[in-house]
Amino acid sequence: MCEVCVMRPSVDEYFMEIARVVARRSTCLRNHVGAVIVRDKRILSTGYNGAPHNMEHCLTLGCVREDRKIASGTRHELCRAVHAEQNAIIQSALHGVSIEGATLYCTHQPCVLCAKMLINGHIRRVVFENSYPDTDALKFFEDANMEVVDLGSTGV
Repeated sequence: MCEVCVMRPSVDEYFMEIARVVARRSTCLRNHVGAVIVRDKRILSTGYNGAPHNMEHCLTLGCVREDRKIASGTRHELCRAVHAEQNAIIQSALHGVSIEGATLYCTHQPCVLCAKMLINGHIRRVVFENSYPDTDALKFFEDANMEVVDLGSTGV
């Protein structure tokens, strides 16, 4: 096999790399998360975690979750940031782009709140590479018969 063919990423690896680049825009002090929604190998929307539109970022204000020593995966309502998956869904809605039947590529496993939104958005497949301490989300995906791929567990 040619050298270029060996180095060529799979479709999942390709879009996950793009999600990693999107995550670099994050303004969260704890986790830099990027999300890309794709259908038919075409990017529909992207999102990263950060403060709502026209509000100060945690980079400026600090992190209330760190200050209060709140464990990851809990008390989502105290976080100033909108999650990457939520922002990708919102961007799709703002621009009138249906995400039905699409795949979400996310640098981190979605939380249960995002899982519910993805299910209702009719996302059919979720691909992530970093685990998140929220097994309820995985149970929701299973109950909704969604395909979930953990690239982190496959060594990709």
